[in-house]
Amino acid sequence: MSNDLASQFAQAHSIGSDLSVALEKAAAQLSNTFDQNIDLLFTFVAGYSPSDFDQVMPALKELSGAKNVVGCSCEATISGGLELENEKSISLWAACLPESDITPLHLKFTRSGSESAITGWPDEISADWPEDSCLIGLNEPFEFPVDYLLEQFNEDRPGLPIIGGIASGSQASRVSRLLLNDQSFDSGWVGVRLANTAVRTLVSQGCRPIGKPMVITQAERNVLQQIGGRPAIEVLSELFQTLPTREQRIFQSGLQIGRVINEYQDSFKYGDFLIRNIVGVDEELGAISIGDYVRPGQTIQFHIRDHESASAELNQLLQKQANQGQPKAALLFTCNGRGLNLFEDPNHDAACIQSMASMPLAGFFAAGEVGPVGNNNFLHGFTASVVLFD
Repeated sequence: MSNDLASQFAQAHSIGSDLSVALEKAAAQLSNTFDQNIDLLFTFVAGYSPSDFDQVMPALKELSGAKNVVGCSCEATISGGLELENEKSISLWAACLPESDITPLHLKFTRSGSESAITGWPDEISADWPEDSCLIGLNEPFEFPVDYLLEQFNEDRPGLPIIGGIASGSQASRVSRLLLNDQSFDSGWVGVRLANTAVRTLVSQGCRPIGKPMVITQAERNVLQQIGGRPAIEVLSELFQTLPTREQRIFQSGLQIGRVINEYQDSFKYGDFLIRNIVGVDEELGAISIGDYVRPGQTIQFHIRDHESASAELNQLLQKQANQGQPKAALLFTCNGRGLNLFEDPNHDAACIQSMASMPLAGFFAAGEVGPVGNNNFLHGFTASVVLFD
């Protein structure tokens, strides 16, 4: 916890089969931490039934005295340097931010005929937003298209960062749970708009480049047909032949493609690419299908993903942030394909962040992570999306 009354942070967690007991234990850890009211409380809940969530979690607001509470159910929680995989657990992250402007939000996606809209915006934030605004939020995985929300903001409020994750651990709609203040929801997006709050973001996409940057010369929607005037599959095959044996093995299972975000740079490094999956190969046409729309003239570079690349990239990005000053707290939204599904040692992402600075940290394993790359926000997979509080 910081001794500066202008910004105080703390974390707590509890493990146990009874959610009510676990919540009380975790909340008790926060009760004597602050000498002022909690302005913002995030909670992540793993392993309990939707009915348990509905019955227990709305009490957190009164139990903690927090002014704003945001949370969701998930596959696994994060607290401090721990990633609590395969545990029934609850993680709490609390902040006192007396100078901040915090607006709670429950957004819904509506469709009428061919018209779609995001609804639920309070009237008081419909005007111009402060320049330092950001959104932090969580959404249900099946019925709320968070990429639609991101597209709207990228167009209407360019440069405004949106950070968060998709609730995880369910295989059907209306099973995941969201929490906003003292209400539990089974759909939508819950979160806060923060203003007058110093935050930084990073998105670690877990890849490293192979080969060299190249320019797309023919493409249609998500089908990459030619690179540098040659069939895409031919370029890809040639690249494979140049790789050492170990990288060829990774290539066969972890090949990705990176699209340069800012074409006006002279050179490209970690963080300059938006990483997307290769979803299909058409050998007859010599084309590659990817999980994104592309167009001629864009610069791309192939990438590979493995645990070593993911670890190296995250640590490099964290070091870059540490050079700008030590943050006071962090929220981490990491992919449920990371953790022990990717790394050999437990607690990898959380431990990396704590090695940067020992500070209150919480988060969860998500079914999709949201964060900015360059000046736009994207929905990612296999990433660690982090918001740092200064």
